[in-house]
Amino acid sequence: MLGAALAASAVRRPPRPGVAPLPADFRWGVALAGVQSEGHCPDSNWRRYSEQHAPTVSDEIGDTADWFCHVEEDVARAKDLGIGTFRYSVEWARTQPAPGELDPEGFAFYDKVIDTIEATGLKPMITLDHWVYPGWLADRGGWLCDDVVELWLQHARRVVERYAGRDVTWITINEPGIYVGFERRNRKLGRMEVGTMKRRLVEAHRGAYALVKSLDPGALVTSNIAYLPAPLNLIDDRWFFDQTIDTMDFLGIDYYYGLSVGNPTVVNDLVGRLWRIRTQPDGLLHALRIYHRKAPHLPIWIVENGICTDNGKPRSDGLTRSDHLLDHLYYLQRAADEGIPVMGYNYWSLTDNYEWGSYRPRFGLYRVDVLTDSAKTRHETDGVATYRAAIARNGVPEGYRPVRREAWGSPAAPWSTTLGRLTHQ
Repeated sequence: MLGAALAASAVRRPPRPGVAPLPADFRWGVALAGVQSEGHCPDSNWRRYSEQHAPTVSDEIGDTADWFCHVEEDVARAKDLGIGTFRYSVEWARTQPAPGELDPEGFAFYDKVIDTIEATGLKPMITLDHWVYPGWLADRGGWLCDDVVELWLQHARRVVERYAGRDVTWITINEPGIYVGFERRNRKLGRMEVGTMKRRLVEAHRGAYALVKSLDPGALVTSNIAYLPAPLNLIDDRWFFDQTIDTMDFLGIDYYYGLSVGNPTVVNDLVGRLWRIRTQPDGLLHALRIYHRKAPHLPIWIVENGICTDNGKPRSDGLTRSDHLLDHLYYLQRAADEGIPVMGYNYWSLTDNYEWGSYRPRFGLYRVDVLTDSAKTRHETDGVATYRAAIARNGVPEGYRPVRREAWGSPAAPWSTTLGRLTHQ
């Protein structure tokens, strides 16, 4: 009987639903981060991890994509896409190279960045901490230093005071759970030390939220959360997201991978082979549903989303950057059609960069062969034209159907994903 019912449902398979364009005020963006992109790296925890070949490191940083010397042209490339928001970070290590010593040249660089962004009509999204702190703080124990929160908030105050009133959207701490994971491995933190770092990240975020509300009234503030495949996301949320939700003006979600019975390839993340992970675009819809249920009063911005290739080569599964982008936008539009208040989307990243220990994983809309090209030439990928066209029409083409089939047996939505595969393939 069950077999007959399934066969009948297969015969009656309805087409996947079409999706409406995203609203006219939807916020499109791109993203990058300091130590991953800037080059000319000051002394920091990550420069040291790189030079000392910490457990997560295979390549030294060098000058990465050298955004330090390519700001104007890269912002122009971003503007040409049609975006409205440019996300970057202001590195504490560049602005305060020694205790009590501020570097005017460091701040001058970030002044140039925000001036360039504004001159092209874009709006800045500034991250206060993208997993990097000064080398002198590393000498004191990093997040185990007794006065780290006070010192970190002094950095946050300097940045917010300098750029208040310039229509900034503020990200306090990038992906706190992943931050802890890298520090745990690279600094060999014990369980008690991990707990200390977690508590201090919560305190730092809450303090930064209060700072922004005091110094830059009206600005939006959040911390972007890395979506982990269920049920890992529920475990990770308990210590940060659930403790800070009252100090978020919107939900910032980073979505890269899903997990399901039919797609266990996310385990490749454990060994750094990100290009071997089979993407799961429909998982974005499940993630949005989960977080909308957790905080129905807050809009959601996909602060990071992208696809990894192996040194810029075509993926073994044939999926292109263009296909990946459109598939994810399709499910983002599905979420909007369901009434989930999605407000923005950032592509990660504008260019290839230093992926926390290696140049082999490539996420850029523009390819940069950092290790072999001293000029750091930007090469346009197929994702550029696709993203430009998607922004112009506020979503996927009419009648678009995803290239990647829906997963089955996802722990985030086991019944809907299994039955969905039976009825919507």
